[in-house]
Amino acid sequence: MALLTPLLSGFIAAFIGIIPPGLINMTAAKVNLKEGKKNALWFVAGALLVIFFQVYVALLFAHVIDNRPDVVTLLREVGFVIFSILTIYFLFIAKEPKTKKKSKIKKSSKKSRFFLGMLLSGLNFFPIPYYVLVSVTLASYHLFVFENNIIFTFVMGSVLGSFAALYSYIGFFGKIEKKTDYLMRNMNTIIGSITGLVAVVTLFNILNYYFG
Repeated sequence: MALLTPLLSGFIAAFIGIIPPGLINMTAAKVNLKEGKKNALWFVAGALLVIFFQVYVALLFAHVIDNRPDVVTLLREVGFVIFSILTIYFLFIAKEPKTKKKSKIKKSSKKSRFFLGMLLSGLNFFPIPYYVLVSVTLASYHLFVFENNIIFTFVMGSVLGSFAALYSYIGFFGKIEKKTDYLMRNMNTIIGSITGLVAVVTLFNILNYYFG
């Protein structure tokens, strides 16, 4: 029963963190629509492998900087720069995706989709400061303890929550194939808007730390 709390906490934190439209879940939906569920699941598997290590590293960071809010702010500043760059890229630089007829679509190998999932997940630095803040917050309410078995259980819960969120995207978008063209045409705008919103929220938190 003692391990149920960190398992559920990790699951809920991951689900909340991934369920808003973002680069990884939108790509999973895109792969599913273009190449089928098998390749999409291989993409998800690659992403989950990286997420496992990201959450684990985040909890190690949190254990060290539990009483160092200045370090947390530094992580926010790094995240702000990254999300700002992503926003500029997707809104002003990236070319508009072109839809293709199903007959002309070339399926990529399972390996390529697995490594694509690892790559995109690895380029996403948001999980580390996110899970640092989540674990520190839970610890402040005595709902989390930085012990090995608790940390591992939380990490596994996060992986399960991430899978649930990503799989829901695969299942949901598979039922709206008629809107595929619209989603493809506006993919960069959607992703750029999300990263821009995250950048603004991060900037607000940074300014609040220094001037609040």
